[in-house]
Amino acid sequence: MNTPSHAVVNLSLLASWQPQAILPIVIGAVLPDVPMFVMYFWAKQVRHQSDRQIWTETYWTPFWQNMTHTFHSIPLKLLGIAIAHLLGWQLLEILFLSALLHSLGDFPIHNHDAHRHFLPFSNYRFISPLSYWDPRHHSRIVSLVEKLLVLVASFYLFPILDSWIARTALVAVNVAYLSGYFSRSITRKCVQAKIQHEIG
Repeated sequence: MNTPSHAVVNLSLLASWQPQAILPIVIGAVLPDVPMFVMYFWAKQVRHQSDRQIWTETYWTPFWQNMTHTFHSIPLKLLGIAIAHLLGWQLLEILFLSALLHSLGDFPIHNHDAHRHFLPFSNYRFISPLSYWDPRHHSRIVSLVEKLLVLVASFYLFPILDSWIARTALVAVNVAYLSGYFSRSITRKCVQAKIQHEIG
């Protein structure tokens, strides 16, 4: 799923249960994608690489692949939940729980770009027949389901959120999805990466 979708869905699942933990929920929902954001900023602003080079070369280097897959590791998140629970750090436990939901949400909708979700115990990658961005793997249907899920979650969340900043961000995500901004930009970049990956 797109990163904003993870945040909205995770909030809808966890915020009513832990309304004081909105920030940890959002951080946890975004956390697995942080290496990708760092990679893009470094490659774009420091190395001055083009988008094409970033998504067809840099993203696929062993270092960034290992970073991305480590941050998507389900066992590491379960370990984080267990340690935080034992230490009584409830907000950290919720953060790791939100990060775990992100990984579980990604698991069934990544094809060739699937993560190694079971590091450090296994390099297994579940190659799903579905993709959230690749039209060759039913992304149009997956994208529609994702947008509807976010919309329904947003209606549920809106009255729960008591901050105008949070409500504005929620509306902005839905407007961006309705305009097709995320789907177009993600698909364009990822298709480039897929072509390069298959050639290489």
